[in-house]
Amino acid sequence: MLEDDRGGASAPALGELGAAGLLVAVTRLKRELATYRRPLPDRAVAEDELDVLAACAAEAVPDTERLRHSLLLVAAALGSVSALSVALEVLREAVEAVASPR
Repeated sequence: MLEDDRGGASAPALGELGAAGLLVAVTRLKRELATYRRPLPDRAVAEDELDVLAACAAEAVPDTERLRHSLLLVAAALGSVSALSVALEVLREAVEAVASPR
């Protein structure tokens, strides 16, 4: 586990937990997004795709193209929000850990 730059909250290290790490990363970003109260035009898209990523994490063999597509949509929706950048980077690393060929 790695400490994030805000002190205290643990984040999964790249590839540390595979699908479980993906679920942890999704949960973290969902939690941080829920506490971010400024209007976001694509918040619903990000929330829907985070749900898709969570469902993919539960699959025995996740669809790597679907993982990457959902990540792209989440990044497009939230990528400009600096308050969510650390959680978004952890999500990207978790998707890559699951979707990369071993």
